[in-house]
Amino acid sequence: MNHQSVAFKNTQFPFPPHLHHSTPIPSRLLFAFSLHPNKTITKSPYSAFSCRGFHTPLLNHPSSSFHSSNATKPAAVKTVDVATLGNLCVDIVLNVPKLPPPSPDSRKAFMEQLSSSPPDKQYWEAGGNCNMAIAAARLGLKCVAIGHVGNEIYGKFLEDVLQAEGIGMVGMSEETDVLNAPSSSYETLLCWVLVDPLQKHGFCSRADFSKEPAFSWMNTLSEEVKRAIKRSRILFCNGYDFDELSPHMIISAVEYTVEVGTSVFFDPGPRGKSLLSGTVEEQKALEHFLRMSDVLLLTSDEAESLTGLVDPILAAQELLRKGNRTKWVVVKMGPKGSILITKSGITCASAFKVKIMDTVGCGDSFVAAIAYGFIHNIPLVTTLAFANAVGAATAMGCGAGRNVATLKQVVELMETPDLNEDDKFWNELLREHLDSQEVTFLSKMVLNGSNGRMKHVTLQKVVSELLPKLKSSQLEGTLSS
Repeated sequence: MNHQSVAFKNTQFPFPPHLHHSTPIPSRLLFAFSLHPNKTITKSPYSAFSCRGFHTPLLNHPSSSFHSSNATKPAAVKTVDVATLGNLCVDIVLNVPKLPPPSPDSRKAFMEQLSSSPPDKQYWEAGGNCNMAIAAARLGLKCVAIGHVGNEIYGKFLEDVLQAEGIGMVGMSEETDVLNAPSSSYETLLCWVLVDPLQKHGFCSRADFSKEPAFSWMNTLSEEVKRAIKRSRILFCNGYDFDELSPHMIISAVEYTVEVGTSVFFDPGPRGKSLLSGTVEEQKALEHFLRMSDVLLLTSDEAESLTGLVDPILAAQELLRKGNRTKWVVVKMGPKGSILITKSGITCASAFKVKIMDTVGCGDSFVAAIAYGFIHNIPLVTTLAFANAVGAATAMGCGAGRNVATLKQVVELMETPDLNEDDKFWNELLREHLDSQEVTFLSKMVLNGSNGRMKHVTLQKVVSELLPKLKSSQLEGTLSS
C-alpha cells in the first residue's frame, strides 16, 4: 500500500508438475499486469460451496475502553470492534510459466482441471476479508468474520486459520433448508492466484462463469448474523461482497447495521466501476452503500470512476456531499501516500519508504489501521500515518492472509521511520484547496507549525505519541485506548 518501487520476491509455490502445459494455460478474465500498491490483489473468487455454518460465540468482554462516537443507539452493547461481511475465500497460489489467455472456454476448462485434484496445503492461504480481519486482530482489535464456508477441507482450513488468529466466525445460512440450490452452491469459495515469472498475477474463480452471486440461495439475515452486527462497532464490507450476496441481501445488511448503531466501512475496490454499469439492483445497492457508509475507502482511480472527478480531493468531497452519514473518505494514493477528507478539513500523509517485496494484502492492512484509529478517536493525521505504516509493514513481507504485518513488525518500522516525500506532487494537489479548507500535512522535517491554512505535523511527533502505545500493546497482547 502506499509505497515506492515494487520489487517482488519470487513466489515460494512451485507450479505442480501435472499443471505444466506445452500450450498457453487458460484462466481468469481479470489480470493485474501493473500492481498498484494500494490495490489488494487478493480478489476473492467465487465458487459456491457445501453448507455448514461454523458458529463461534461472539466475544463477551467489557467494552469500557472502546468508544465509537458514531453509534446511533448507544444502548447497544458493543463487545466486538470489527465484523467483516462475506468475502471469505481460500486463495491457492501457484506459479505458472505463463498467464492464461482470456478465452472463457479455455479458462473454464482450466478451472475444472485445477479443481479436480486439490494442490498441497502449502499452497493455500486465507483470502478475501480474512486479510482485513487478521490484520485488525493483530493490531489488538476484537474481530468477527461473518460469512459462509462449506463443510469440506477448504472450509475447515479457513475455520482453523481464523480461530488461530483469535477471530470469531458467524456462519451465514438460511433459517430453513434450501431445496432447489445445487450442492456446489454451498462450497467454500476458492480463488486460484496464478503468478508468472515476472510476478504478474491472474485470478481464476468459478464465479467468472455465473451471472448469479455465489450464494444466491441466501435471502435473509439470520438472527445470529444480526446479533453479530449489533454487537460490533464497525461492519466492514467491500465490492466483492456482490460476487457472493444478492444486492437485496447487501442492502438488508447495511440497513440493519445503521439501525443498530454500528458504523459501516465500505471499500468498493475494482468492483465499484463494474457495479456502476451493472444491473439496476447492483447500481441501487452501490448507491445505498455510498450514501449510508460512515467511512469510504478508495484508491484515487476508484474515486474518479465513482464521481467522474480526476482530483481525488474533489472526488472525496463529492462523496461526502452525497453521503447521508459519511464522516471520512480515505483516498489511497499509491506510493505517494494517502489522504483523509472530512467535511471540515483535509489530512495528508506521505507513504513510508520501505523495500517492497509484495503488495498483496497491503490495502486490507491499511483498512485495519484506519478502523483502529476510528474506534479509538486517534487524531486523523496519526491514524493516517499509522495506516500507512501498517500497509508498508505488510509490503515488506510476501503475501496476505497469515502473512500480513504483525504488531511487532509495525513497531519495528515505526522505530526507524522514513517518508517517501514528494513536495512537488503534494504542492500541486493541494494548491487549489488551501484557501477553502484547513490542511494538515505529515512532514518529515520540523516546520514552524502552520503556514497559512497548512498545518504541519512532524513524523517524529506522531511516532513519539503512538509508539509507546504500540510497545505497551506488545507486552499486554492487546491494544488499549
